[in-house]
Amino acid sequence: MASSNGRQWGYVAAIVGGLALGAVLLTKLAPVPDGVEVGRRAPDFKALDIASGDTVSLREKYAGKVVLVNIWATWCIPCRKEMPAMQELYDKLKDHGFAIAAVSVDEGNLADVTAFTSDLGLTFDILHDKSGKIEQVYQTTGVPESFLIGKEGNIVRKQIGEHPWSSPANQRIVAKLLGIELPSESAVVPAAAPDRDG
Repeated sequence: MASSNGRQWGYVAAIVGGLALGAVLLTKLAPVPDGVEVGRRAPDFKALDIASGDTVSLREKYAGKVVLVNIWATWCIPCRKEMPAMQELYDKLKDHGFAIAAVSVDEGNLADVTAFTSDLGLTFDILHDKSGKIEQVYQTTGVPESFLIGKEGNIVRKQIGEHPWSSPANQRIVAKLLGIELPSESAVVPAAAPDRDG
């Protein structure tokens, strides 16, 4: 009977040891999960590209680009207010590898999203995620929320709420990520000296 108890405790010890070893290996060898913190790889998501009608993947469509992922809705007043600044930033930097993926989470008719973007004259990519899954993937608390993602696919900045994306500071941040230098807009051309003879 004593050897039976000893054998049972041996099995228990082997099982506990195996579980402990498995836990250690999982934490050491498991892939790093995507997160929504600055410095982490941006989570992938799929949404409908309104222009093409195709479902697109963030990682596939925007690989190697600096991209601003903006999560918004047509009923959101701050979203409407920040869109012109996003368009201005896009117009200035699109030829250098900058993209915007504005993901509508509207549950309603796609025509509402199209009318909204048409009214504002938006030319950057408008995506639609009727399911709202992107809100779960990016752990958003509302709209608008934006994520600036660098060329390597890592989150560089997270912005909750309306933001002045076309400000000189934001233009410099995006330009630096693109590896370009913006022309100085503060260059002052000296005025002609007044004519002292006349």
